[in-house]
Amino acid sequence: MIRIAAAAYPIDRPADWAAWADKLARWVGDAAGQGADLLVFPEYGAMELAALDGAGADREAAARAVAGRMAAAEALHAELAAAHGVHILAASGPVWQAGAARPVNRAALCGPEGVIGHQDKQMMVPYERDPWGIVPGGPLHLFDTSLGRIGVLICYDGEFPLLARALVEAGAEILLVPSATETRAGFHRVRIGAQARALENQCITVQAPTIGAAAWCEPVEANTGRAGIFGPPDRGWPEDGVLAEGAFDTPGWVIADVGLSAVRQVRADGGVRTHAHWPEQWQRLSTPVVTVRGH
Repeated sequence: MIRIAAAAYPIDRPADWAAWADKLARWVGDAAGQGADLLVFPEYGAMELAALDGAGADREAAARAVAGRMAAAEALHAELAAAHGVHILAASGPVWQAGAARPVNRAALCGPEGVIGHQDKQMMVPYERDPWGIVPGGPLHLFDTSLGRIGVLICYDGEFPLLARALVEAGAEILLVPSATETRAGFHRVRIGAQARALENQCITVQAPTIGAAAWCEPVEANTGRAGIFGPPDRGWPEDGVLAEGAFDTPGWVIADVGLSAVRQVRADGGVRTHAHWPEQWQRLSTPVVTVRGH
């Protein structure tokens, strides 16, 4: 059994590095104290680091300020993961790759023995494309950990079923979906996507959002959502597929216990077999769609 904690994480304005590090340590300590094995922070949660350089009003300055601190932030997450014996998906933020003109949106997965790897966002929402200029990064990664096989779909990525399917076909049993959305509609798009991916692939999905107003930081000035952990609505699972879900715009952890044996069981013997039957779509699409005209 694995205990997963999804953060509904407020974007604050820390006064200095020590204040930010203290916040992160308190959050990690709280989840670990509740027995969590896997902690999931949101997309662009790292943008609060822009406050340390007085940046935020200008999106480019904010991105560069955060990028300059991502390595140190990653190191702190790794230290906390080791200290508490947990796995942590750190909040994502802009990172300039060597020689690149524009940044990617990158999250790090840390375990008790250090940094396991990184996942870059694949699909950019319109604001990221223009005016911000965030670009797609490296390929999807499957993280084969002591907790299980984990994939990461950053926010908008979770709305594209073929990305999730690629991870699942590589072996993923848990899909992490960190998000940052400024409207309820945006939140629900990601949430519906996360639940759909759980249904299609008969797996566990985890949504962790940013919440709260941050008028000082233009890229994340408004944030709304609630954390949730989802599975397939099938035998041995909740009828609505919701394993745990928090209240809207309420900071804190949402926690659920999940068993990967239940994932394997439902894939083998569920009321439906969407995971196994997925390839049959391509057989049905081997001939063109037939248009039938009404009178």
